[in-house]
Amino acid sequence: MRVAIVAGPDAGHAFPAFALSEKLAAQQVRSIVWTGVRWHEVAGSRGLDVAELPDLQVRPDEDDEDAGAKLGARAARMAATLAPILAVRGIDLVVSDVITVAGLWAAELCGIPAIELSPHPLYAPSRGLPPIGAGLAPGRGFGGRLRDSGLRMASNVSVRAGERQRGAARRGIGLPATPVTSVPRLIATLPALEVGRPDWPADAHLIGPLLWEPTEATVTPPAGEAPLVVVAPSTAAIGTADMLTHTLAGLDELAARRPLRVVISALDPPPMHQRESPGLSVVAGLGRQDLLVRHADVVVCGGGHGMLAKSLSAGVPVVTVPGGGDQWELATRVARQGSGVAVRPVTAHAIAEAVASVLDDPGFSRAAARAAESAIDVVDPVRIVHDVYQRHVEGCVPGASHGGRAAGGVPRCD
Repeated sequence: MRVAIVAGPDAGHAFPAFALSEKLAAQQVRSIVWTGVRWHEVAGSRGLDVAELPDLQVRPDEDDEDAGAKLGARAARMAATLAPILAVRGIDLVVSDVITVAGLWAAELCGIPAIELSPHPLYAPSRGLPPIGAGLAPGRGFGGRLRDSGLRMASNVSVRAGERQRGAARRGIGLPATPVTSVPRLIATLPALEVGRPDWPADAHLIGPLLWEPTEATVTPPAGEAPLVVVAPSTAAIGTADMLTHTLAGLDELAARRPLRVVISALDPPPMHQRESPGLSVVAGLGRQDLLVRHADVVVCGGGHGMLAKSLSAGVPVVTVPGGGDQWELATRVARQGSGVAVRPVTAHAIAEAVASVLDDPGFSRAAARAAESAIDVVDPVRIVHDVYQRHVEGCVPGASHGGRAAGGVPRCD
């Protein structure tokens, strides 16, 4: 079996793809990761097989701010380019990132099986939840259910518009407006970050976080016994503006009351390497966050899934300073689970008080430990990949899925 993993270049999507590739390799399954070129050198140095995701660049006539266009027209042209490449490379199965739907569509064009990878909780709409992104707990009682129903009706206007847009894009490359069959899903998160829903898909599998580090370097925290605060600014464009500035000002304020040690851990760390002020020692750099957070007393982050998963997997509570997208949703889930505090609106004083409350209340650490323990209830993604491929082989019928032929007429079912 030869697996293609398709993901966009953002760290929150490329890194889980690399992590899955390493898990496959550990069980003797060959894979190639198609993604943006930014991470090719470091991924290749780890022995991963990587390739450039074709047609990824925005064209002059495309609006890069239009999410619907990205998931429709751009996905279609990328899929049309990628499909013959998959056929020539002899790919047997595709794992495609949830927002890089070009991978799923290319697999469909080739007539080969596919799996969708969500590098975060399941964000599909549910008849039992408020719309994802609202940051709301499921409503209780008649009033709560009525609220959720009204919110779903409002959000469904956009959902239906997106479906029509996708349908038109799919027809443009010879696919039916909607897929003939659904694809299995790998949900790469901690069970503690999921919410119960009455319509959990039978083909959605919780596999635990897919964590990957872009460096083997380490950052040494400041010496001493004071509490260690790890600050990890968001890597996403949706992150809160000036989060690091507000956080450092808040920690300066808190350090007037108690000594603190701080490590700023980022893909692009600020120019400072080390700073000392009364009660506060700060270092900054790019280093392995999975090793760093094990020594932390609290992590301050934007609320992106990758950093939350690293922190909670280590049993470390968090203070989130969420921006847009899913960061607010995740921040509120963490707060409801008890392992963190969400700060909004953002001020230095609010961050200082949030960090102090987490340091002073051991309940946050206990909740974070429970979140880490929830990882026992996950399944092996490599087993799912094997199962999906085996079912395809056993049930493979010529003519299935657009004639069962790859781009260029190459039969996929012999």
